[in-house]
Amino acid sequence: MRLALQEAKKGIGRTSPNPCVGAVVVKNGTVVGKGYHKKAGTPHAEIHALQAAGRKARNATLYVTLEPCNHTGRTPPCTEAVVQAGISRVVIGMLDPNPGVAGGGAHYLLSQGLSVSSGILEHECREINLPFIKHSATGRPWVIMKAGMSIDGRIAALPGQATTITGQQSLRRVHVLRNRADAILVGIGTALTDDPSLTTRLPGAAPTRDPLRVVLDAALRLPVSSAMLQQDSPAQTWVFCASGADKKRRSKLEGAGAIIKTVPAVSRGLLDLNAVLVTLGQAGVTSLLVEGGGRVHGSFLESALVDQVLLFVAPTFLGEQGVPLATFPGRKKRIQLPHFKLTKTRRCGEDVLLEGRFFNTI
Repeated sequence: MRLALQEAKKGIGRTSPNPCVGAVVVKNGTVVGKGYHKKAGTPHAEIHALQAAGRKARNATLYVTLEPCNHTGRTPPCTEAVVQAGISRVVIGMLDPNPGVAGGGAHYLLSQGLSVSSGILEHECREINLPFIKHSATGRPWVIMKAGMSIDGRIAALPGQATTITGQQSLRRVHVLRNRADAILVGIGTALTDDPSLTTRLPGAAPTRDPLRVVLDAALRLPVSSAMLQQDSPAQTWVFCASGADKKRRSKLEGAGAIIKTVPAVSRGLLDLNAVLVTLGQAGVTSLLVEGGGRVHGSFLESALVDQVLLFVAPTFLGEQGVPLATFPGRKKRIQLPHFKLTKTRRCGEDVLLEGRFFNTI
């Protein structure tokens, strides 16, 4: 199963809205085939592993990180291929989290006389598919709040001033995250201040992919000259606005290649983030990287919409004049503060990466 997990991880960031799945065929203690799911609409991991095993699959054991599908979607049911290949035993990491199909694949295999075990390294199998699990349960993407900040919690030296805070190792790690995320989101303040490209840049690495770019821009203030609209990138740029946004600005942005999405506004200048997430989920986005700024971070936190926190902390101070990591525009009085569990810390050059999780989201 650990080898199947290694296979599954090869598909991280490439399979949405499908899960990452790895499969290994073992006969007489020897691995005779392995494979992973590469992209939605292409053969599943089990099919690749069975094809690699060929005739050796007969009376062998199949290890697979996720329960084989028993329904016809963009590909035929994997359960039928498993039975036809002559597999005698199937070991499953985790059952399918989709309520409509959970357990169906395992039940069918049992009904065909195969030996079936499940729950093997289940925690590890779940961890690599948290975006898929949440999307299956709620229809919304897994939300990762990412920020580079000073040790006193500031993300810029002054309002309206772009500031490089963290080092090169942290920057590379951020681009690894972008390479794995389906979409990346910023507020209009960050878009105007930093004029970011929001692309993936990993020199010398394996083929990369730009995430869908998302801008929260209630009044459509994004200039058509913005870097994200004037670059060579296969990824789209979606701009979410309020219903009363200027039609001429909308037309100009659409002419520059932007896709305009209208959602309700909860207050002046603040869009309904739940509606944004639902729209992204309906488009097959299962993971969303939120990169700020402070007002956007605060709005996501205040609305309890963050699943995971990744904070790159640099050994520097910016002082009270700096821009805070999060501001809470809806807070009128003291209420319970958002609280996450710190799950991991690691060094990134001179910086420290703090990873946290909100466990009440799925």
